[in-house]
Amino acid sequence: MRLLKTIEGLRCWLRKQSGSIGLVPTMGALHQGHLSLIHRARRDNELVIVSIFVNPLQFGPNEDLAAYPRTLDLDARMCEAAGVDCIFAPTALDLYGPNFQDADALVTVLPPPALARPLCGQFRPEHFNGVATVVTKLISLVRPQRSYFGQKDAQQLAIIRRLVKDLNLPGSIIGCPTVREADGLALSSRNKYLSEQERQQAVILYRGLRRAKEKFKAGVRSQHSLACIVFQYLETAPAVAPQYIELVNPYTLAPLEKVETVGMLAVAAFVGTTRLIDNVVLRARRPIIAIDGPAGAGKSTVARQLAQQLGLLYLDTGAMYRAFTWYVLAQACNPDDEVAVADLLPKCEIKLVATPADAGPHPPEVWVNDSLVTQAIRTSEVTANVSTIAAQSSVREALVKQQMQYGLTGGVVADGRDIGTHVFPDAELKIFLTASVEERARRRQRDLANQNQPVPELSDLAQAISERDHKDSTREISPLRQADDAIEVVTDSLAIESVLDKLLTLYKEKVVSDDE
Repeated sequence: MRLLKTIEGLRCWLRKQSGSIGLVPTMGALHQGHLSLIHRARRDNELVIVSIFVNPLQFGPNEDLAAYPRTLDLDARMCEAAGVDCIFAPTALDLYGPNFQDADALVTVLPPPALARPLCGQFRPEHFNGVATVVTKLISLVRPQRSYFGQKDAQQLAIIRRLVKDLNLPGSIIGCPTVREADGLALSSRNKYLSEQERQQAVILYRGLRRAKEKFKAGVRSQHSLACIVFQYLETAPAVAPQYIELVNPYTLAPLEKVETVGMLAVAAFVGTTRLIDNVVLRARRPIIAIDGPAGAGKSTVARQLAQQLGLLYLDTGAMYRAFTWYVLAQACNPDDEVAVADLLPKCEIKLVATPADAGPHPPEVWVNDSLVTQAIRTSEVTANVSTIAAQSSVREALVKQQMQYGLTGGVVADGRDIGTHVFPDAELKIFLTASVEERARRRQRDLANQNQPVPELSDLAQAISERDHKDSTREISPLRQADDAIEVVTDSLAIESVLDKLLTLYKEKVVSDDE
């Protein structure tokens, strides 16, 4: 592991490296929460860089810049044990230049006021300017494929996501779950400031949030009621002085009067002289599971059976394209006439209805306007024309919008090429289901043999699958791509039952545990 303290040293080291880079920006005083980000970065990337920099720009005049814990030697040992490749620990002079103490001469990055003003921004007006500036510099210097931040700092996460999008900074932003002590206290470098008595009382923040979440599950939705629940808990701890308790949209940070689909209940409080923050996400909709992957990986079979076992709707996107194709043919419209086909889109309402859980893993009912077309969309005439219809950009755009509407209420399992990256980017669980080209070719051979169809040579099938993979991943519309926060599941040598067991385990870990 390399410890680098200058920009030139970092650049020199980067020039000699190859492979994907994961960046974990920190202010040091590392704890298990930081290590969880490092472990995720280690899993996703070939190289991991941890920055350690106590950023003076994000501290106010009367805040704890001088007292903030600095433990570089211990941090370095923790990073090395976690498999970090490089620590970047610059000075403020090196990172910002000689003007870093002159606010009038320093170039800074200003985040959108709508994101920076609410919550912590009310009490730390310059804080997020400092965060936006240092993150922009770090990402611009390292140019990582992925950068990792914790959900505990939810306002920071929302600002950084917007920053990277609007400034076209390289890489993706990965949000990771809050890590907590056994009693629920969110891990924070500032926890070191707490006295033993304050530490015992600090856990009341999480207990209040957890109680509000329990009431939310029981049907409480209003900002007033949820905030009162937390406030009543905080009142029981003499050392705790709440600064704010607010309900906001977790992505836009806009205030919410009540939760319609998803909200975030956020709290900031002083415990003694130490300021702590915490939050919980509240989802009124049922979970969404997005399964992407290459052709022949078994996505549809797995998605259909997973939906049946969890009592969710299998969002059969292929059936939606078939349904619209059926409608085009029923209107005696030429499928090749893209203008005429586009004119029919507003007149066609497609609805998928889940079959009862005890009916087995059957496809959903498919309705077009008031007609049940579940069987009609499987005719040879529809099959012969669906590719022509699906290739039209107006059709894809309209049907993706219809698919997205299912995300408002949730409760769906969907599979495809861009479900997790485009259709449902906020899905609670994203899976990238894949298998080697050779394994998919063998499966295709077995399928053809079972259908009494001619069986090509394995090498010919493998070549065709490789060409399909390249075409799917480079196409302009809906390219095949693994979402940065998707979990890859390789199905080589796994029976369908084993794949389902693995996905059910991931569901319990990623979705059920988050709701508890």
